[in-house]
Amino acid sequence: MKIALIGYGKMGHMIEEIALSRGHQIVCVIDVDNLQDFDSPSFRSADVAIEFTAPQVAYDNYLRAFAHHVKVVSGSTGWIPQHGEEVKRLCEEEGQTLFWSSNFSLGVTIFRAVNRYLARIMNRFDDYTAQMEEVHHVHKLDHPSGTAITLAEELLSEVQRLDGWQCGQLIAPDGSIQESAQVPSDKLSIHSIRRGEVPGIHSVTWNCEADSITITHDAHNRRGFALGAVLAAEYTAQHTGLLTMSDLFKF
Repeated sequence: MKIALIGYGKMGHMIEEIALSRGHQIVCVIDVDNLQDFDSPSFRSADVAIEFTAPQVAYDNYLRAFAHHVKVVSGSTGWIPQHGEEVKRLCEEEGQTLFWSSNFSLGVTIFRAVNRYLARIMNRFDDYTAQMEEVHHVHKLDHPSGTAITLAEELLSEVQRLDGWQCGQLIAPDGSIQESAQVPSDKLSIHSIRRGEVPGIHSVTWNCEADSITITHDAHNRRGFALGAVLAAEYTAQHTGLLTMSDLFKF
């Protein structure tokens, strides 16, 4: 399979390494200093482009790829509120293909399934309140993480007494604490911590007077995310439309 890389940071390098080890070919690498290569013959020859950049440029990258009918696998977050409906239309009505996930880790995909199942059970027990915490490296600027938002939305879809999520406490890289407004009882609070080089830790806790239940996914490194992105690219090469990890792994 011919792969183009959009974004060549730590994730881009790791994706390249794994793709090559699985027998794929990297035909084009695009970063901030060579955006003109979106119009190059090498980019147009790609079966799939894998995109890991920033929220403010991800949507434009999709459009540049779609202009050449190149399928895209993307882990960029933050673009959905503004552009989600248009991307959905492009995939459903104009034949474009985007495989998107806030997290490509197989472990996180399993964790999401466990989170949904536990939430379905806890919907019956009103004494328990839920909250989430996500921990990431100091270079991550957005909060809460895209994965935390995905987990929150999936939990909320199963629990009738909760109506939306709200940012909770933020512990910044310098250790300072930013308190949020009081979180109402019908909202799910998401607390964020930025420290060190943590690849990602996500925890969901259900708490009542008698006890608490916590499930946690702790990423040891970025390799699981990179492998998942390559597996998604292999799947995307054979499929069309708006795709997710739920299409790749049917739990």
